[in-house]
Amino acid sequence: MQTSIARRFAFAAAVTLLSNIILSGSLRADDVPDPAEIVAAADRIRFPQEGFQVDISITTTTSDSEPDVREYRVLSKGNENTVILTTAPAADRGQIMLMRGRDFWAFMPSVSQPIRLPLSQKLTGQVANGDLARANFTGDYNPKLSRIEEINGREYYVLELSAVDRGVTYPRVLYWVDKKNYNPYKAEFYTLSNRLFKTCRFQKFESMEGEVRPTQLVMENALKKDERSILDYRKMKLRDLPDKVFTKDYLKKVQE
Repeated sequence: MQTSIARRFAFAAAVTLLSNIILSGSLRADDVPDPAEIVAAADRIRFPQEGFQVDISITTTTSDSEPDVREYRVLSKGNENTVILTTAPAADRGQIMLMRGRDFWAFMPSVSQPIRLPLSQKLTGQVANGDLARANFTGDYNPKLSRIEEINGREYYVLELSAVDRGVTYPRVLYWVDKKNYNPYKAEFYTLSNRLFKTCRFQKFESMEGEVRPTQLVMENALKKDERSILDYRKMKLRDLPDKVFTKDYLKKVQE
């Protein structure tokens, strides 16, 4: 009898403790949306879902060299098809990169055949190919809500994103999304060995094509804080991009 009563008290205490943990950590099941919906909402804020064009300048700084500035024009349709045109510096003008699904190729004016590259390979500074070509997280990661965190008086969903396969840009990502408006706030990128190697902050939210979007991303080396790349987005506009734009044959004609 005493054992039964003790078990009941232990169970009640455990339930109370769990309830307190859930409430104190703001992880209330009744008002937390599905993690996939959170990621999708943040993706829609970052970029239009329809075809669009945007110009991106990337400024990379280190402690021992002058700032390196590179410029690109990106044509994108959904999260599956992207063309990246290098517009500066002049020496690299004419280089074109194409992504279809998770296949990524580089077209060089001096090389007859396209070169296949991984999305995870560095493009410039702290920026990988996939950061420009496949910037949205939906479809590439399995999201799980880790916690809700308060930063400077605002609450953020903290999501753990696990890569669906090895073809995506990063194996694992921690992603902070504003609980109130779903604005992306910060991302941490991890290696296969679970080591933090890069962080990204979403800044300078401005109206572009019907949505208030982050127009600046700051990517910082986690081990060398003085090494960073700043991506500035400008002149975004919606475009009706036919599927033929995202083909090797079409890009060969562009180079001619």
